[in-house]
Amino acid sequence: MNKEMKRVGLVVVAMFLALFVSTTLIQGIQADALAADPRNTRTLYDSYQTERGAILAGDTVLAASEPTGDRFVYQRTYPEGDKYAAVTGYFNPTQGSSGLEHAMNQYLSGTANSQFLDTLNQIIAGQDPKGAAVEVTIDPAVQDAAWEAMQGYTGGLVAIEPKTGRILAMVTTPTFDPNTLAAHDSETVLDTYNSLLDDPAKPLYNRATSGDQNPPGSTFKVVVAAAAFASGDFTPDSKLPNPATYTPPGTSHKIYNATRGTCGSGDEVTISDAIRLSCNIPMAELAVELGDEAIRDAAESFGFNDENITIPLQCGTSRYPQEGLDDAQTALTGFGQGDVRSTPLQMAMVSAGLANEGTVMTPTLVDRVTGRNLEVLQSFAPTVYNEATTPEVAADVSAAMQLSVRSGAASNATIDGVSVAGKTGTAENGSDEPYSLWFTGFAPADNPQVAVAVVIEDGGGKGQSGSGNAIAAPVAKKVIEAVLNE
Repeated sequence: MNKEMKRVGLVVVAMFLALFVSTTLIQGIQADALAADPRNTRTLYDSYQTERGAILAGDTVLAASEPTGDRFVYQRTYPEGDKYAAVTGYFNPTQGSSGLEHAMNQYLSGTANSQFLDTLNQIIAGQDPKGAAVEVTIDPAVQDAAWEAMQGYTGGLVAIEPKTGRILAMVTTPTFDPNTLAAHDSETVLDTYNSLLDDPAKPLYNRATSGDQNPPGSTFKVVVAAAAFASGDFTPDSKLPNPATYTPPGTSHKIYNATRGTCGSGDEVTISDAIRLSCNIPMAELAVELGDEAIRDAAESFGFNDENITIPLQCGTSRYPQEGLDDAQTALTGFGQGDVRSTPLQMAMVSAGLANEGTVMTPTLVDRVTGRNLEVLQSFAPTVYNEATTPEVAADVSAAMQLSVRSGAASNATIDGVSVAGKTGTAENGSDEPYSLWFTGFAPADNPQVAVAVVIEDGGGKGQSGSGNAIAAPVAKKVIEAVLNE
């Protein structure tokens, strides 16, 4: 009898321990993941009854909740509309969410683990439930400048504070008004959403962080230069052959400079001048000498091929080809063509890393999360993403970029009295397709306050006659000026 009782007792204890462990896992360790699971409709329905927290950029309200009296209780509104759609995304009780509304949903809806005590205090005090406020890193003045500069173009722009990784501006165009997707009329919202999906301009794409990624063109030359200088075999004054055409080993395909001539005068050209004048041939020659592995390592040190970059929005993965490339393919990557693809965020990280003496900071879109009584529930301190290169290499690349603005191919980024480091790109997308027009850079070069990258798709409306210097550089210049005028 005693043996049977012991067995029953052991079974009961084992069951209790199993229940205790599973409950701890579900309510503790897995709580946030389960709350974020789109199949968890209970969390969604609970959020209807909660006043979602605001999304704020300083004193500017980007998203707020207003009482409606309908079954959803609150209506999500976006006072700044499409200007900040790339940042806020949208929230709809029946159609889901995007942007920060999705990435920070647990805080905004009041369901994050760190809000348990805050929720408990609300219950004790008899207060209605309310989510936490999310304060973003965006500077409204810089966002305004970026938004105005991008009007009429298809593309994306990101501006970063090099020393912290804080994103000061993020714009994608064309975009959408999140208010149209936050309405409580499900049929109307669905029609609007489907119309946006069917729109050939793809307004739902965030071209700043993902979208249909573009070849970075000549902006990628700064990554190749960083790889070359880091190898110890090259300096900015190292010379390369300077023909008017170049046929990489193993192919009959010729590579040309944009001018269809040589890179300046002389039989040889320095790496510094190749960057200043944005010449393709010497950079293709350099890429072949370096080899694809060295270039890939440099690219990945800045963030290429990283599938886990979040800001906290999940970002698209910029690509340098993973497989071993032959010399002809490697030559194309020397000036950002072939299978190299990038987002503006990635190229902004490259410039920010060079500006910050080779240290790439983790990019972030959120400063802090605050509760009902303004207590800080979470803050996002600057963190190092990677030591991409040495201060010496960063300084050498920066010097070449400064020459590019001062007396080279990026002259339209010139700002009186300010030393700007920059690199343009005019990337091909096929023999008959419009170019992708790029600029990336930072300023002031001696004390960097902002790094910016912009891509203008569809040739900026000029097909294959536009250039990065003519169209993308002036856009970036306006953003840099907005930061420096703060």
